[in-house]
Amino acid sequence: MKLTAEEQSILNGDSGKVLQKIMRSVVVYGETFDAEKLVPLSGHPHSAMSVGANVLKPYFNMLDTIIDEHLTTFSTFTVDPRPMDTNVLNYSILEKLIFRFMYGYQEKYEKKLDRLGLIDNDSFTCACYLPEVGNIPSMGEYLAWSESSAVVFANSALGARTNRNSVGIDMLCNIVGKAPYFGFLTDGGRQAAWNIHVATSRLPNPQVLGSAIGMKVVEEVPFITGLKQHLDGMNETAIRDYLKELGAAAASNGAVGLFHVEGITPEAAQQGDHLLKKQHGEYIISDKELDRVYRSYPVLWKDKNSSPELCFMGCPHFSLSQLYWWTENIGNQLARNNRDQVSIETVICAPPAVMVKFMEDEKTWERFNSIGLKVCGICPMAHMTNPVCSRKSVITNSNKLRTYSTARFYTDEELLEIICQ
Repeated sequence: MKLTAEEQSILNGDSGKVLQKIMRSVVVYGETFDAEKLVPLSGHPHSAMSVGANVLKPYFNMLDTIIDEHLTTFSTFTVDPRPMDTNVLNYSILEKLIFRFMYGYQEKYEKKLDRLGLIDNDSFTCACYLPEVGNIPSMGEYLAWSESSAVVFANSALGARTNRNSVGIDMLCNIVGKAPYFGFLTDGGRQAAWNIHVATSRLPNPQVLGSAIGMKVVEEVPFITGLKQHLDGMNETAIRDYLKELGAAAASNGAVGLFHVEGITPEAAQQGDHLLKKQHGEYIISDKELDRVYRSYPVLWKDKNSSPELCFMGCPHFSLSQLYWWTENIGNQLARNNRDQVSIETVICAPPAVMVKFMEDEKTWERFNSIGLKVCGICPMAHMTNPVCSRKSVITNSNKLRTYSTARFYTDEELLEIICQ
């Protein structure tokens, strides 16, 4: 790897042993993937590691060493959601005890994040790119992010450049302010190996479409055609939310870190099918194919015929417009069914900054509460790591939560019927 004089000086130990270790780790990481150089990072970092799990003490000890040297990230950063919220959710005594055992280091860890450069107490969200949060990278900016759903959105919908970095290496890159130049940071690494043609009769569910794409291409880059005709006429916010849901499903049901949508995403709008490699795979997604994918999802409940006990939405975190959409549609469905409130506990997850904005609309906030909905800023996946919580019959419209937990997936339309019956 070719280093600048400044980078070589840090690697030689001229800036201290701790920064030397950090630079050495970043360089070895890059050499593992044949990176030719390091590139400077910009914007704001985002990290997937937000939970104070007791088993992660070696990682926390590393952070202590960094903090003791008064080192911080090159710019203030955001981080994934907290694992629990005792103020909103009705945890049982046993659930509380287990959460305390699992995440008993949470308070101490958050203090470390503050010292490393966390923006503020509202910075806990997997959807940091929403306008209320404000961590929105520009096209072409180099990043070192680790949250899979944020990585795929930044790469695809915004045209920024970041690899799917592991937790730990992301922090080291962001402290030294450099990332190895390989993968999605390069032009070649952003070319598509698959042409995905959407041949559906109407706009497909983004979660199921993303799932189908992720399971087919796995970690390669897809170029999606045929979707623009369904997205035309939608406003920018609606398209953003659609790409957010699609990307999260593709990143979790496969390992997609970047996708292009013909005529929609910035690089595809500029370069068209020139982004496709000469040798590429073809995959046609019809209504029948989406139905096949949807029906292939396993049901992991102990009793597959049990009634739902809890509904989670917002994985990744919902936007402000999604909060409004669900409030309106749940309220209308309840009215059609002559009901006042949802029939099961329904928790919608959103960034703290989005929740604050939503609550400022007193009329809508009053309706939200009156129909029995709850909103909080936790990570539903972290919630489901509690073995007592995972035994419950949880339903969701998130393919990411379905993939990483025992939650059962339903489409938006099905979910509306279930929670409003």
